Amino acid sequence: MPIEREYGVDENAFLVSKTDTKGRITYCNEPFLNIVGVKQGDLLGKPHNIIRHTDMPRVIFKLLWERIQNKEEIFAFIKNKTLNGGFYWVFGNITASLDQQDNIVGYYSVRRKPNAKAIETIKPLYAKLLELERDGGIEASKKYLFKFLEEKSTSYDEFINNLQRF
Repeated sequence: MPIEREYGVDENAFLVSKTDTKGRITYCNEPFLNIVGVKQGDLLGKPHNIIRHTDMPRVIFKLLWERIQNKEEIFAFIKNKTLNGGFYWVFGNITASLDQQDNIVGYYSVRRKPNAKAIETIKPLYAKLLELERDGGIEASKKYLFKFLEEKSTSYDEFINNLQRF
């Protein structure tokens, strides 16, 4: 199915989902369901990557998984697909959910409307990362990303958070 129509996230909406440790959806709120275009029963138990857009570089998810599996939060600009042929951009915060013994029992993501200027900066970066992944794999993409950040004298976190604050 072509993924052509862009859906905007409402300024006041928070898109929330939770997964188990394998990334299978265990909860999603109404704003998330509305933008994806499904009912909760259609998503529960499914892998969260069911909404992953093909324009997303794998290196961003590699970084994401490394961080959350180490109980560190991460912010990212993410392009997701809807299940009716559209897509939407979000600024997401992803963290591990911990039990009382500090064990990871799942993951929690809260996403909101991204800064439009930030998306204009992210699009060409993600396109370059995708190109590098096609030609040289995820390691080529990762190398480029960290060189890009080094040239800007910034960390991933600073870069992403500053873009959202534009």
